[in-house]
Amino acid sequence: MGRKVTLSACSLNQWSLDFDGNCARILKSIEIAKSEGAKYRLGPELEICGYGCADHFLESDTLLHSFQVLKDLLESTVTQDIICDVGMPVMHRNVRYNCRVIFLNRKILLIRPKMAMANNGNYREFRWFSPWSKPRHVEEYFLPRMLQDVTEQESVPFGDGVLATKDTCIGSEICAELWNPWSPHVNMGLDGVEIFTNSSASHHQLRKADQRVNLVKSATGKSGGIYMLANQKGCDGDRLYYDGCAMIAVNGDVVAQGAQFSLDDVDVVTATLDLEDVRSYRGLYCHPHVEHECKPVHRLKVNFSLSDARDIYLPSHEPIEWHFHTAEEEISLGPACWLWDYLRRSGQAGFLLPLSGGVDSSSTACIVYSMCHLICEAVKNGNTRVLSDVQQVVTDVTYVPTDPRELCGRLFTTCYMASDNSSQETRARAQELASQIGSIHINLNIDMAVKGILGIFSVVTGKWPQFRVNGGSTRENLALQNVQARIRMVLAYLFAQLSLWARGKPGGLLVLGSANVDESLTGYFTKYDCSSADINPIGGISKTDLKSFLLYCVDRFQLTALRSVMAAPPTAELEPLDNGQVSQTDEADMGMTYSELSVIGRLRKISMCGPYSMFCKLIHTWRDAMSPSEVAAKVKRFFRMYSVNRHKMTTVTPAYHAENYSPDDNRFDLRPFLYNTRWSMQFRCIDSQVSEVEAEKGSST
Repeated sequence: MGRKVTLSACSLNQWSLDFDGNCARILKSIEIAKSEGAKYRLGPELEICGYGCADHFLESDTLLHSFQVLKDLLESTVTQDIICDVGMPVMHRNVRYNCRVIFLNRKILLIRPKMAMANNGNYREFRWFSPWSKPRHVEEYFLPRMLQDVTEQESVPFGDGVLATKDTCIGSEICAELWNPWSPHVNMGLDGVEIFTNSSASHHQLRKADQRVNLVKSATGKSGGIYMLANQKGCDGDRLYYDGCAMIAVNGDVVAQGAQFSLDDVDVVTATLDLEDVRSYRGLYCHPHVEHECKPVHRLKVNFSLSDARDIYLPSHEPIEWHFHTAEEEISLGPACWLWDYLRRSGQAGFLLPLSGGVDSSSTACIVYSMCHLICEAVKNGNTRVLSDVQQVVTDVTYVPTDPRELCGRLFTTCYMASDNSSQETRARAQELASQIGSIHINLNIDMAVKGILGIFSVVTGKWPQFRVNGGSTRENLALQNVQARIRMVLAYLFAQLSLWARGKPGGLLVLGSANVDESLTGYFTKYDCSSADINPIGGISKTDLKSFLLYCVDRFQLTALRSVMAAPPTAELEPLDNGQVSQTDEADMGMTYSELSVIGRLRKISMCGPYSMFCKLIHTWRDAMSPSEVAAKVKRFFRMYSVNRHKMTTVTPAYHAENYSPDDNRFDLRPFLYNTRWSMQFRCIDSQVSEVEAEKGSST
């Protein structure tokens, strides 16, 4: 009697609305799965059209082209003799659903709609889809004519059903259903379903991977079973990077792990598992019909076996220890893969970065250098897709990258934009780092442009603004800083468009930004300055994590120039020097440290704290370092800065999403951008609480 099943879960680098490319990657994954002996192939969520289509899901074209791809898949000889589980949007009775379409040998076995929508944080599925609200109910779905001609089926089952093959029973979950308090796998497992599948589009976030792994292990650790998880990977057109990690687990143990970060467009993990292990585990630990009465799942019989009667010689996979990346490794790998996807799909010839010699711009430079390492490693390992893409980017069909530093010189231009307020130390740090990573480095001075802009203002108004140290007002001081910052943006885009032209090479460059998540939170940057770029790989990462990342890069890439970068105080260098030394620092300007900002940012977003509740938490968290009145002053200063500058988030550069306290205004952190910055009632409550606390302290002494 056959009892061993071979299963494949896939991570695909799908691209929204790239129907031809998506179809090719799906077919490639099926081909690999079959070559590894799999009888069931599971792909990521909405893989046919791409998960990030957003409002394109509302277009009938997206539905049409998805069905056209499904038709191609059904007709392909590659999809024969293996159960294929693919994702696409389907409209049923004029309602749009996020579905799995499961087929075998040109016959659709089941269309399974998603029942629990992802509708928080970065996800807005309720905007485009409705959840299937009929658990364990299946009804008839009439196929479009183009599919009827292929499948010879007029209608197929649609709903919450499971597949009963000759040897086992298979049930589906879709992404958020695993994270739901009442996951479908619970009832399915209690009713004898042995294999659970989950098709996900789960994005990368620092320190998140263990949550996903623990949920998968828990799903089968409680009541036994086999759990397959497939996930999208790569940048499919926006701020998110989907981080793969396809996996297969049995009875609470992971037996197969896919890569979290790689440049491979197709990643397939395959495992052979013994169904008797599931049955023995359940016989020992579970008595479902004694412990819980549940409505039976709707079984759909499939005349197909996942196992083979001659499988005695097939070895079963053993449990493995999951390898988790450190946060520093995640910063090195995730944004680097995201940048590569963006570069090769944008049709540009490389990147340009205003490199100031500080922690933020140095971090962006190191991520580009890490990208070059990944490219060289992929080419060395025989990845022909990466090689072809590199050749297209550098417009040289004979080029084969072997040295990351040499490749960096082809793809990456850095530019130090000095002014009278720039120190020799920052110039030297930028030059040394550029030399070590191999970028084309430009040194230029912006003073001529600054004086030209101020000259125009002076001709019109008859006045010449002065810095505060020279007797100017606060308004003059801030305006003079903004002029420098905005000129740097203009020059960055000029050199991005024409520097390759000046060197006799084709193409243009993408401008990279380097404002961290904490600066975005407080608005501590100039609107439309050189942080205004095409994309920003560090915009979702905290200053604290970036410093740890640079320390990692010193050892990982032998970039010794970073030691002096980390030792220097963060500064914008927009005010005059004091005897040749920096007189302006970021933390002094903001009135709080970056570590304090990280705490405040998490309370604001993750803990959903307004000014008063934040104060009430921080008087305990910071009680050893600050008095209640000092905590109140910090909270008030933060919320004033935040509310005054929130408008900047409406134009901030699209950034890699890495932190769950990101203030990204696009869809993650939805807030007003015109506030009453006095926060009168909120601050009055804080003042009242401070008075009470101090009065109690006074009476106790």
